[in-house]
Amino acid sequence: MKHFFWLTSILTSSFFAGGCATHAPIRTAPKVDLNRFMGDWYVIGGVLTPFEKNAYNPVESYSLNEDGTIATTFRFNKGSFDGPEKEYHPKGFIRDSSSNAIWGMQFIWPIKADYRIVYLDPDYSQTIVGRNRRDFAWIMARSPTIPEDSYQEMVEILVAEGYPREKIRKAPQSATDPGANEASD
Repeated sequence: MKHFFWLTSILTSSFFAGGCATHAPIRTAPKVDLNRFMGDWYVIGGVLTPFEKNAYNPVESYSLNEDGTIATTFRFNKGSFDGPEKEYHPKGFIRDSSSNAIWGMQFIWPIKADYRIVYLDPDYSQTIVGRNRRDFAWIMARSPTIPEDSYQEMVEILVAEGYPREKIRKAPQSATDPGANEASD
C-alpha cells in the first residue's frame, strides 16, 4: 500500500506539474491496431518515472476489455533481477479513436494521465510511448533486448520530439546486461 501511495503521489504531481510547457503536441503514430498492440511489451529504456529507478525486468502488458478500455499490468522485480516481483494495474482509455494512439492511463480515479504512442514499427515489435509534457517516455519491445542501432534510432526519435538526451536511460532487462543503467549518449 505504501508503494501505491507513493506512485499515485508522483503521478498526480506529474499530472499537474509542467502545464506551461512550450512544446507543440508530441507526434503520434498515425494508426494503431489495438488488437495487434495488445500483449507484453518489455521496457527497454526511456525517461523513466522515479518508481522505475529500481525496476528490473520491467514489462507492460495490455489486454482489451469488452468495454473498449485497456487492462494494464506493469510488473518488475524490485531492486535486483531476483528481487521481489511488484505489479501495478492501471486502466487505459482511448482518447482518440481515429488513431488509437492517444490514451488516458488511470492509476487513481479520476485522473487519467497523458499516454501517447509516439512511434510504432510496422511489425509491432517496437514502440515508443511518451507524454506531451516530455517528462516520461518508454522505449518498449516485444523481446527483452533489441539491437543497439534500433535503440539509438528510438532515442533519436525522443530527442527530436523534445526529450532531453541526458535523461534517457536503459532499463535493466537481464543480468547479462552490465550497461543497463548507463546513459544512452
